[in-house]
Amino acid sequence: MEHLPVDVVGNIMSNISSARDVVLASATCRKWREAFHKHLRVLSFRSSDWHGFHDLSTCQIEILITRTIFQTTGLRSLILVVDDLDELSASVVMSWLLYTRGSLRELHYDVRTDPPLNVAEILGREKLERLILAHSVIGKVLPGYLRFTSLRSLSLSYVHISELDLDLLLIACINLESLELVELDLAGHLANLKVRAPNLRRFSMEDLCLDKLLLESDNIECLYLRDCNLEYLKVIAKESLRKITIDNVIVPCLEICDSVVNLETIDIRNFMIPQPEFYQLISRSSKLRTLRLWDVAYGEGTDAIDLEKIAVCCPQLSHLSLGCDLRENELLPYHFQGSSFFENVVYLKVGWSNVLKDEFLDLVEALLERCPGLKKLAVDGVISGLKYHENCQVLARFSTSIARIMRKYIDLNVQFEFGN
Repeated sequence: MEHLPVDVVGNIMSNISSARDVVLASATCRKWREAFHKHLRVLSFRSSDWHGFHDLSTCQIEILITRTIFQTTGLRSLILVVDDLDELSASVVMSWLLYTRGSLRELHYDVRTDPPLNVAEILGREKLERLILAHSVIGKVLPGYLRFTSLRSLSLSYVHISELDLDLLLIACINLESLELVELDLAGHLANLKVRAPNLRRFSMEDLCLDKLLLESDNIECLYLRDCNLEYLKVIAKESLRKITIDNVIVPCLEICDSVVNLETIDIRNFMIPQPEFYQLISRSSKLRTLRLWDVAYGEGTDAIDLEKIAVCCPQLSHLSLGCDLRENELLPYHFQGSSFFENVVYLKVGWSNVLKDEFLDLVEALLERCPGLKKLAVDGVISGLKYHENCQVLARFSTSIARIMRKYIDLNVQFEFGN
């Protein structure tokens, strides 16, 4: 090790996850101390990484972090995740940010201070490329003053911000490629959110309630929504969208079909989409390779979804997952009407979340007949209510049918996962 250049030692230390371990490593010898002072690029303070961290007082923690940071020069990545502690001094934490902001390219900030710090204001106009903010406050964003010209990735979680300041902040991030919004503490009622970022590729939103969301980007590829309540969602993407993930979302009016020509993945769970809109979405997704529909409703009084249309409209489909719970009228949500095949499907996952019924077995066998190239079958279900004789009989028939399927398709890899 004594023959390694000091900058190489610095790179090695930069790959150590915990600041505590970095400090201990720097005590090895003079060269490692020099590497720590002059060539360390990444420093991570996570309260979960330090044994005995919570035994220290707030003042001791502030001194410890201050001494460590102020011994470095040229940090490019700083991780401060100590949100489970009492509030730290705002002036002390500000000194950390002011000392490092000239060289920082990445900041993960989850620190509670008294009073709260406006981190975006402190780091505006710097060379930051990735910013992850949690349990923080952003306020008084001045148009034309706060500019994040180098920022590529922005994540805001449990951040207090107004509708106007959020809009101005996004405008300031002119080269943004990834945006994540998680359970924002919005000042006032946020009626509409407009995200216009020409370079945005990934948009993720969780635990938010909005009247209207307009997402406009020429390059958006990935849309992720979870635990959200929206009245209206529109995506304008110039056929760049590649992946859609929707989990436990309410959105009565959804306009995305004009952007799905090159869509490759649809992953929908706990969602209601009217049958006409679903068919329109599928009919325009001819390049679709992965389709996952789990606990999806298609509107009351509608017929079951015809899997024939999916097979015809999505000839490149290779991974298919279907949750097959009975509807209120005791019918499965999917059926076949034609004779088309899923020629390229190699992975099939089927399952149920409520009660297993005989109709499920018929659908599984029909799917196997339509997937000539299938290599793996995954069965994911909930086993409950076995104290009733009828449910025990259904499970017995299911086990018999699966055994028959495994004898018939001897090259098929069958995997089971059951819950209760």
